[in-house]
Formats: sequence, C-alpha cells, structure tokens
Amino acid sequence: MGVVITATGAVRGAENISAVDGAARAARDALAAASAAPESVGVLVNAGIYRDSNMVEPAMGALIQKAAGIGLEYDEHDPRSFSFDLMNGACGVLNAVQVASAILVTGSTGRVLVVAGDTHPSLTGVDATEEFPYATASGALLLEHVDGPDGFGPLHTELADGPVAVEGFVDTATMGTTGRSAMTVLRADDAERRILDVAVTVGARALADGVDPATTVLISSRPTPGFRAALSAKLGVPELDRGGENADDVHTATIPLDYHRAIESGRLDGVRTVLMVAAGAGPSAAACLYRLPEPGTR
Repeated sequence: MGVVITATGAVRGAENISAVDGAARAARDALAAASAAPESVGVLVNAGIYRDSNMVEPAMGALIQKAAGIGLEYDEHDPRSFSFDLMNGACGVLNAVQVASAILVTGSTGRVLVVAGDTHPSLTGVDATEEFPYATASGALLLEHVDGPDGFGPLHTELADGPVAVEGFVDTATMGTTGRSAMTVLRADDAERRILDVAVTVGARALADGVDPATTVLISSRPTPGFRAALSAKLGVPELDRGGENADDVHTATIPLDYHRAIESGRLDGVRTVLMVAAGAGPSAAACLYRLPEPGTR
C-alpha cells in the first residue's frame, strides 16, 4: 500500500509573480489533469516559504485553497476541506508528502494536494533584486492512496550540527518602510559543502532501501549551480535534468516542478524509481524513493 502522484501542476517565470496565485494555478492544473473535482480534495498542504508582501497571517494554505476554488461550499452535506502551511525550507515538500501519506492511509480523504512556491516579497518577479537567490515558481502534487508497492518510500532526514548554512529574514533594524517588500538572505561561505554532505547522507540511506541503478534517476534541490551534478556523482545516480533546463534555484517548488516537467516531456519513460532529495538552510536534507506506477497510471 502506497501513496502515488496522480497529477501535477507547475507555473514558472513570467507566468507567475504571486506565490499564492501561482500555487493556486498549479493546484487547479493538477486537478484538471486528473479530471478531479475541487471538492474531492480533503486537505491542501502548502510548503512555500517566501511569500507575497512578507505576509504572516492568515496561513498561505488557506489563501491558496480559496484561490484554487477548493472547499468553498459550506452546506451541511458538502465535503469538508482543510488547509495549512508546513514550513521547513527546501525540505518542506517531502515533509508534506510524509504528512499527506499519514492522512491518506486513514481513509479520511481520498486526495491530498501538496503545493509549494516562492516569490520575492516585492512581487517584482524577474526584476527582483539580484541578491535574492530564489527564482519565482510554483508546483503542485495531487496525491492518492493505492494498493501495491508503488509510490513514496520512507522519508530519511538529517539535520547537521553547527550554525545555519542559509538564512532568510526581514532585517527589522534596517527595513524602514520596506518591511513588506524586502528580504535578506545570507549564505555561509561553506554552505554548499555542508548542504551537500547532509544530502549525500540521506540520499545514501534512501538508496539502501533497494533500487535498480539502471532504472533510477535523481531529482534534487539546486542551492548552487554545481550541486546536482556533485550529488549525482557522489550517489552514483544520474540526475534527471542533465540538460540544465531547470537551472535556477526554485527552492520549495523544485521537486514538483522537475517531476512535472519530466512527466510532460516523457523523460521518465523507462524509469522505475526516482530518488528525490531536498536540501538547504539548516543545513538539513530529506530524501525518499518514489516507485513509479506502471505507464498510463501515473
């Protein structure tokens, strides 16, 4: 018994400036791809971090749920929907999948939507300050519970000791009147090495669950330009995006966006297992295997 990705949605670049609107659009696209009605979604989990105008409340998940048209009817016998934010940096989507799996296995709902996306708080899209390291993008994974061994395997996580590798914050000492449109992101000089170390650790643990190297590919975070290639080399698993199509760091949206593009382009044809590795900030990392359903069912 496992949890599989029924459908995906993704929004990139100039198509998307608002993290709320982008995630809602990705959610609607995923529902349309699965021919699923919005009211069939029992839970929506948002794993995005950097949001419109540095908004703190309400939860972005609630705003995304509303914009996606999910659970807006409140009559006595209408299906109930619920949404919340789960914030754990680049690892958030895989943490959300773990939570979604626990919800789906209970049978309390048939579908869970995991969405993620980041934007510069100024909502200026590609014109955002060059010091902001994350590209604007949003992605969605529609998840369902199925019988059989397909779907997500156990989640492996690691948090390294020592100071944080990357931190983002609003600098209250200097923000003046720009608190809703400014964001400071600091990266330690040794961030890439330390993030790579924890990513290798969790990736190796996930691979120990058992895979066929000939039919396995890697989807991972890209906190620095050479990160994916280095991780691929250390784990001995080919990276899916070898052509560099997804060259920017889209942060929390990386895994749904890369998986969506791979499905759309047919790059998963012949692939049996995807190793998903998310890493950043802490430095922390999370990894799991995703065993693809047979063609035509994923």
